[in-house]
Amino acid sequence: MTKATGGESVTLDLLKEKTAEFAKERNWDQFHSPRNLLLALVGEVGELSEIFQWRGEVPRGLSDWKEEDKVHLGEELSDVLLYLVRLSDICGIDLGKAALRKVGLNAIKYPAAGKGSSEQT
Repeated sequence: MTKATGGESVTLDLLKEKTAEFAKERNWDQFHSPRNLLLALVGEVGELSEIFQWRGEVPRGLSDWKEEDKVHLGEELSDVLLYLVRLSDICGIDLGKAALRKVGLNAIKYPAAGKGSSEQT
C-alpha cells in the first residue's frame, strides 16, 4: 500500500483505498450502504457548519483563529471528505473524473466574462 508522507500529494485513490481498508478491518462494509453513508455525510456537514455558525464572516487563512480551532476544522473537513470518498466508491463513481467533468460543464454554463471579472450568475 502506498503511503503519503511529508511533501507528497494525497490522491483520491489513496483515500479511497484507506477508507475501504479501514471499513473492511472493522467489518463495517455491511453498514456502508449508499443511504447510510449519505446520512453520515450530512451529519458531518452539520458538524462542520457548527464551527462557523456564530462567527460571522471569517478572513481567508483564518488568521484570527486559535490553533485548536483550526485543528478541529481540519478534522471536520476530513470527516466530510472521507464520507464523500467512501460514498462515491460504494456507488461506483470515479469522484476525480466526475469532478473534472463538472468543472468543464460549469465553465460552459458560466463562461468567464473577461479578465478581472468577479461577477457570478
